[in-house]
Amino acid sequence: MSRVAKKPVTLPKGVELTNKDGAISIKGPKGTLSLAQPAGVALTVDGSSVQITTSDPAANALGGTLRALLANCVTGVTQGYERKLELVGVGYRAAMQGKDLNLTLGFSHPVVFKVPAGVTIETPTQTEILIKGADKQSIGQVAAKIRAFRPPEPYKGKGVRYSGEKITLKEAKKA
Repeated sequence: MSRVAKKPVTLPKGVELTNKDGAISIKGPKGTLSLAQPAGVALTVDGSSVQITTSDPAANALGGTLRALLANCVTGVTQGYERKLELVGVGYRAAMQGKDLNLTLGFSHPVVFKVPAGVTIETPTQTEILIKGADKQSIGQVAAKIRAFRPPEPYKGKGVRYSGEKITLKEAKKA
């Protein structure tokens, strides 16, 4: 069995796990998340810990994957996840207008991004975007979509970047 799957997932107080008909549901103070249970993998809940077992050797990798996804869900419904983006460039701005994120990224038109359900976006300053939510995958997907509107270019570094991301700048053409 996978070494990752051997380690049990601990459920903090206030977190409930239900397993019905191949669907795993985790409910906590920050929301409810659900996962599909793969074939050949079984869950055993005793008290505040969840142990994962696999029935055949072909499902060992799925056991480790399911354990990691369960741990991410438990963290998401208790603490939540957040991702920070920075806008670098003259005139690059972000502002929330109702449920939509309005981005000015140097195009001839503003870019309007519709915020999906389960995700909240804040703009503490005009050049910072804070994405929060319980589902780690959806937070990363929203951050990647926003970054894709104007990824950092390699000569001046202008664009939308993750907080702390290092951009390696190229040397300009010499005359």
